[in-house]
Amino acid sequence: MCNGCVLKEYPDRGNTCLENGSYLMNYLGCANCHQRDFVLISNKATEDEDGEEIVTYDHVCKTCDHVVARHEYTFSVVDDYQEYTMLCMLCGKAEDSISVLPDDPRQTAPLF
Repeated sequence: MCNGCVLKEYPDRGNTCLENGSYLMNYLGCANCHQRDFVLISNKATEDEDGEEIVTYDHVCKTCDHVVARHEYTFSVVDDYQEYTMLCMLCGKAEDSISVLPDDPRQTAPLF
């Protein structure tokens, strides 16, 4: 992973978890060949461990194959919630939790 290729290391992305793609707004350009072109995805792998899906891949420079960052995305179901996480030097860090129920109990307003 290369901190010279990114504007900010591990930016806070709130609840935006990317299973696929790249956050190009944070890409300065390749520190190796000094080109600012598209970032490709390589070495993509999906694992399923104990009900948790883990997707990993490398962001690489289109011109010289320099590894810009390693991306990790996880998905799991815990109780009545779908849990998502993302950790990547380029795309940032994020977490999200969504209820599988029609009405999220955390979103209901108190009666009194």
